[in-house]
Amino acid sequence: MFRIRIGLLSLSCAAAVAAFAWIAAAQVPNTRSAESGLWRVYDDVLVHAKYVDLTHTITPAIPVWRGFGRSRFASAVNPQTGRPYTYKDDGFEATQYELATDQLGTQLDPPAHWAPEYPAIDELPPTYTIRPLVVISIVSEVQRDSGYQMGLSDIRRWESRHGRIPAGSVVFIRSDWSKRWPDPRLADETRFPGVKLEALQFLHEQRHILMHGHEPLDTDTTPNLEGEAWLMHHGYAQAEGVARLDLVPETGALVAIGYPKFKGGTGGYARYIAICPPDWKYGVTIGPDDAPLPHLARELHWDFRAGTRVR
Repeated sequence: MFRIRIGLLSLSCAAAVAAFAWIAAAQVPNTRSAESGLWRVYDDVLVHAKYVDLTHTITPAIPVWRGFGRSRFASAVNPQTGRPYTYKDDGFEATQYELATDQLGTQLDPPAHWAPEYPAIDELPPTYTIRPLVVISIVSEVQRDSGYQMGLSDIRRWESRHGRIPAGSVVFIRSDWSKRWPDPRLADETRFPGVKLEALQFLHEQRHILMHGHEPLDTDTTPNLEGEAWLMHHGYAQAEGVARLDLVPETGALVAIGYPKFKGGTGGYARYIAICPPDWKYGVTIGPDDAPLPHLARELHWDFRAGTRVR
């Protein structure tokens, strides 16, 4: 079992969303001077966009493969006194995380997860930051067959409606499997929606996508996980445990990708944020409540039953 202990774990969506915003820039008039650069794209487009979080919250109770065991959260302790830091006595609190694995919750799997000759999580390039988002739905198929595996026909059907999948994009497979989260029994299911090897090979070799992602915690239901094995041993990353794909459009959005930079990490606790067009019906927009953040009615406090802080 891979076990780490850390203090404060900060997971943030990639802040530099403008790094790929030339996609949107082509759709807006050039009303500002060239000196403003990508700031103009932020002012004219991104500030009006709708933002949707596609990420599960990590708690000690979320589904995880039994081979990894359980994780534990606790208050960070002052090593000199042996007592936890408290708001009352110290003016702050901090958290200690005992995480049984780096394959927990919503994830980004670097190829080093299976193939040590390929990059680990800290070796992924900074271009893994923001990309066009493609969402392919197999919800109707999964409703008829809970173990449905997405194939080439599903990709062809998507392209017949929306056009060719863009090179360099991120393709998320919507199955609505994540709507049952955080039922711990999910991790023990051997029948779940997956992606066929032929589909993965087509997406990477013919459409040249950056990576794909899915809602379950594994890529497919084959005995040797042939899809994940092929991806990792060919230098491709993937996203797992993605959520709320019913709240984003199949085309026209971007996805911002954030993850911690653990040295030699074979997995990553990831955060994926969909950046949707301003007229999209779901999501939140940038506004005055972003800073300062709002004062909440209930204070954060430790819940021993939940094993986390709650309100």
